[in-house]
Amino acid sequence: MTERQLSIILAVVYEYIKTGEPAGSRTIVRKYIRGLSPATIRNEMSDLEEMGYFYQPHASSGRLPTARAYRVYVDSVTARARSHSHEQDIRREILGSRSGIEELLNHVTHLLARLTNCVAVAAVPSLDDAEIRNIDLMLMGGRNVLALIVLKGGLVHHSQFTLPYDVDASTLEELSRRISTFACGHSWSEVREALYKYVSEGLNQAQESCRDAIRELDKFLTEQNYKFFTSGARQILGLPQFQTLSRLQAVLNLLEQEKPLARMIEKCKDKHLMVALGSESETEGMEDNAMILIPARPRQQKAVLGLIGPMRMDYEKSINVLETVAEILDEDSGGDLR
Repeated sequence: MTERQLSIILAVVYEYIKTGEPAGSRTIVRKYIRGLSPATIRNEMSDLEEMGYFYQPHASSGRLPTARAYRVYVDSVTARARSHSHEQDIRREILGSRSGIEELLNHVTHLLARLTNCVAVAAVPSLDDAEIRNIDLMLMGGRNVLALIVLKGGLVHHSQFTLPYDVDASTLEELSRRISTFACGHSWSEVREALYKYVSEGLNQAQESCRDAIRELDKFLTEQNYKFFTSGARQILGLPQFQTLSRLQAVLNLLEQEKPLARMIEKCKDKHLMVALGSESETEGMEDNAMILIPARPRQQKAVLGLIGPMRMDYEKSINVLETVAEILDEDSGGDLR
């Protein structure tokens, strides 16, 4: 690809993001690339169409970018230095949220959705590695047990399961106390084996029930990998790109089913900014949409922030906002941000 062709790709994508209209050769010459004739630009655009970067909705219209052209544009955006134009406003907004991590992430998703007009997502991953503050096992009647897990930062998870044996409330209370004593200040992966050993050596009459309780708790903590916070689903209803029901349904299904979204977040959680365009997300129905994900550490806890929107989203603004929010959250240890 030549420098001229690269400039044309960036111009066509930028023009379409800003106007929603196909870009013609005269527009490109007038607004972006001076000193060349429209005929020269047309020839280059024709070559780029054959290369898979553009397509024409009608024979006489200008060109529209394909996912391949968007990839070139996004790579160009992420290579630039980040703008700091909105940083102070965003910082003040986040500073105003002094509550627990759940309230903070709810606030952050609302902020991201409002600033970008995209669907905002926050996910707290890997309960297996999260630091535990307290675990309570409560008998709900019969053999049904409710587990409440409080993590560092105040995040609460709960799960209900059924034991194969009867167990009395006092035994379950003793098990809760022992689990919390072992687990407090550690991750589940660090204390799992010690708890199994404790059950093997004590609580003889209810040993099998206690083992099953820990197995169920282990299954929950290691398989239920994410807690999600979302905002902005209503906002995208007003975007012209989502007037097609299938595109809107693809985003709503992604939020409702969670597993495809969890797969994407799993790829991002230990990396830097990730932008998945169309089929790159490997998610059914998302071919016309895009997803931006970035790891963050709110209250020193691992998390992933994300934006989901149309392929024709304002990537420069969205990436800038997302990186700014993640950076501010990384600075926040639960006290004052300076």
